[in-house]
Amino acid sequence: MLVAIVDYGMGNLRSVYNKFKKMNIECVVTSDKEVISKADKLVLPGVGHFKYGMQKLQEYDLIEVLNKKVLKMGTPIFGICLGTQMFANHSEEGNTNGLGWIDAEVLKFKVSDEIEYKVPHMGWNNIEIINPNKIDDGLANNEQFYFVHSYHLKCNNPSDVWMTTVYDYEFVSAVHVDNIYGTQFHPEKSHDAGFDLLKKYVEL
Repeated sequence: MLVAIVDYGMGNLRSVYNKFKKMNIECVVTSDKEVISKADKLVLPGVGHFKYGMQKLQEYDLIEVLNKKVLKMGTPIFGICLGTQMFANHSEEGNTNGLGWIDAEVLKFKVSDEIEYKVPHMGWNNIEIINPNKIDDGLANNEQFYFVHSYHLKCNNPSDVWMTTVYDYEFVSAVHVDNIYGTQFHPEKSHDAGFDLLKKYVEL
């Protein structure tokens, strides 16, 4: 079992890597297309601006190998924060197209009270599982995970919504379609619940 954490010059790579090492899982942080093409599982982390993230994927020449692995070969991939957002069709952040793996748009928080509901949404918040799958087995509704984000997904297909969270209003906090999994929150920063989620992912 080899887990490839995709390095495109952005994101919380070390903390994700450390989580998998604690599981005694063979993992590598890499932008090498040959290594990515041989991996059993992929992780696409990310923190930062959507447009810049897509530009970096292009600069690192990773979009073709990711499309082949995920869409043609059916290799499981787990997105985190910006990584998940880039699964979508398009983002308001930079008015930029994404990978188009999930039929969704990425929207900025439009809160009713900017004093009560600060943007970015930062800190611990609850999730609700809408469409369960294999890797949330044993995860309780209202489990808390750690968030840091100003944008969130809006899915066009309700069946793609894995989890939701309420921050002034309900938003999509995780998505799942076939071999594609993604969370808006950071499981690598979410203690035991995040550890368990990532562990079940690599055990698929």
